[in-house]
Amino acid sequence: MIAVVLSEEYAKLDGAVTRRLSNPALIPKFQRVPWINSYISDVSEAGLDHQRLLHRLHVYGLCEVKVSGDGNCQFRALSDQMYKSPEHHKYVRKEVIKQLKDNRSLYEGYVPMKYKHYYKKMAKSGVWGDHLTLQAAADKFVVKICLLTSFRDTCFIEIMPLNQAPWQELWLSFWEIHYNSLYEIRDAPIQCKPRRKYWLF
Repeated sequence: MIAVVLSEEYAKLDGAVTRRLSNPALIPKFQRVPWINSYISDVSEAGLDHQRLLHRLHVYGLCEVKVSGDGNCQFRALSDQMYKSPEHHKYVRKEVIKQLKDNRSLYEGYVPMKYKHYYKKMAKSGVWGDHLTLQAAADKFVVKICLLTSFRDTCFIEIMPLNQAPWQELWLSFWEIHYNSLYEIRDAPIQCKPRRKYWLF
C-alpha cells in the first residue's frame, strides 16, 4: 500500500520510479554490482538529503526507530524489524554470513573482490552492510525488504527473496551511510512516536 502511495507522489518526478513501484515485478531481484558508498556528501548536501528523507517519512506517516551508528546499523535495523529490538544484530549478521557462505554460487558474481575475503570481512562486527547483505538477509529470512531512501532519484527500493514468496515485510530507511528501522506511526514503538507539545498559558 505504501508503495502505491509512493508511486502516485513521484509520478510527476520520475516515470521510471513510478513504473517500478506500480509493478514490483519490474524491480530487479538485486543489482549486478553491490552498492558501495564511496562518496560521502559535504555537510550542506548531507543536510538536504536528510531533509528529503524526513519529508518522505512525514508524507507517508512513517517514523524511524534510530539505531546505533557503530557500523552494525543495517543488522541492528533488521533485528529491530524482526525481533522488535536492535540487540539481536549479532545473530542477524551471523545468519546473513552463513547464507553468503552456504550459497556462494548465488552471490559470488556480485562481489568486487575475492569472495572469501568479502564474507570474512562482513562477518566482523562494525563492518557496514551493503546491498548484497540485504539480499542475503531477504533470502535467509524469506522477507521482503523495503528501503525508503534519501536518494534524489530513487526514493524506494524493494529487495525480494530469490526463491520463495516472502512471509513478512521489513521496512528500513537509508540516509548517506546509515540504516534505521521504520514503522507506521500508529504501530510505532514509544521511542519512535513524535512527542506531544504542551502549551502553558
